[in-house]
Amino acid sequence: MSKKIITPVSALADILPKDYQDLVTEGPHGKSLGIQNLGTFKEITEEHPHCAGCGVSLGVRLVLAALPAPEDTLIVGTPGCSFFALSQTSLNYATSAFGNQNAVASGLKRMLKIRYPEQIKDVVVMVGDGGIADIGLDLTLHSWFRGENITTIMLDNEVYGNTGGQESGMSSQGRVLSMAPKGKNFPKVPVFELARTSGCVYGSKVTVADPKRIGQSVVKAILIARKLGPTYVQIYTPCPTNLKFNPSETISIAWKAQKDHYAFEEFITEEAAELMAARAAT
Repeated sequence: MSKKIITPVSALADILPKDYQDLVTEGPHGKSLGIQNLGTFKEITEEHPHCAGCGVSLGVRLVLAALPAPEDTLIVGTPGCSFFALSQTSLNYATSAFGNQNAVASGLKRMLKIRYPEQIKDVVVMVGDGGIADIGLDLTLHSWFRGENITTIMLDNEVYGNTGGQESGMSSQGRVLSMAPKGKNFPKVPVFELARTSGCVYGSKVTVADPKRIGQSVVKAILIARKLGPTYVQIYTPCPTNLKFNPSETISIAWKAQKDHYAFEEFITEEAAELMAARAAT
């Protein structure tokens, strides 16, 4: 894909901060980079508006670094904390109404197949737990039922991070939050299990404490979605602001979760496994 769509017009060249211009000149487009190269290219502006220690912004950075073809990737988002980071990148990014992201992504993927029949265009949904597990659960599930060739990535901070820390369907049972003063009274919505039984051909559950596995999961999910159907990656991205821990503890909190309720899990259909094995053999 041409960089024209992400390159600032000449009229703005002298007033747009260099931080933004560097996203194009120093970005990962067309360079076959990955998680292991993080720090050698610019995937997000340095002064993005997230809180210190934000797990979501870290999750976004790790996913962006892992995209197999960032120049040919369209990210679909929805209102929430993830929006603030994604709007500070040089990727093609579309925001939908809250919860509509998988329906929008389905239409965009179908359109891109028609518009570019000889090229691969990856469509990736990347939103928070509220957008997928709560308001957008029905549209998410139906995109999986239909077998859409899209990847869905949940940035799960287990709370409504940008509206004051209310409980989410993905909050852990018993967690005390702004609108759960006695603790949330039901378990996490089992979205990972729903993905397995609703048509996803690959799924992974991981935390921001494990960048290597995030990179591997994102690459697998996108490559498999191109050929076989919907895939799902669920990433734990803890929120220091609303879960009330020190911003310097984000990785340690994620690591503890990985040893407890957020242990790494992965499922893959036989056909998807054969596809990845054939790709590795070439």
